Amino acid sequence: MKILSVYDEEFASYGKVVEGYDVQPILDALNASTPLPEAVEYKPEEEAIQSLDIAAEIAPTLYGGLPVQFGYCNGHNTKLNCLEYHRDSEFNLGTEDFVLILAKEGEIKDGKLDTSLCKAFRVPAGVLVEVYATSLHYAPCHADPAKGFKVLVALPKGTNVGTCATVGKTFEDKLLWAANKWLLAHPDSAEAKDGAWVGLVGENLDIAGDI
Repeated sequence: MKILSVYDEEFASYGKVVEGYDVQPILDALNASTPLPEAVEYKPEEEAIQSLDIAAEIAPTLYGGLPVQFGYCNGHNTKLNCLEYHRDSEFNLGTEDFVLILAKEGEIKDGKLDTSLCKAFRVPAGVLVEVYATSLHYAPCHADPAKGFKVLVALPKGTNVGTCATVGKTFEDKLLWAANKWLLAHPDSAEAKDGAWVGLVGENLDIAGDI
């Protein structure tokens, strides 16, 4: 799989690079206060990041005054497994280079998305990126197996936390996996085995041979 850069023109329809902030305190907190597991660990809100002055400074910019949760997704991973979307952008920042596998919400047809439509983008260490609400995404992939990844995940407060009951009158309700989290799983994924909507068809992409 060809791995593009977030500085390539192709990324413009999926997200953008955010400049102007000194994000070093966030990187320092990720390194000092969060784990690096062999698998993937996600925490919606991490106090060591949430309490930083820079977190309070950038929060109004990220979501226009909405409450923001600063968490992390850390570990080692090279597979797609699932794709999710929110009703808003997600912001990511890594201590090391990492790779995002992305697709577009508009490419979902009848509840299915062909994984051949996905594109991979490398995010350099220390670069803050916005992933648009219409960009399907999931856990980062590492760019170096020896280093893994430690990635900031900033979202509106309450996202990915708990479940959300609906009256079930739309097809999209079948995809709702957690608060503000609509999920399409590959049949090979653990999420599919746990009952998530199996919406990815084709290969469960693995970038291990491309990094």
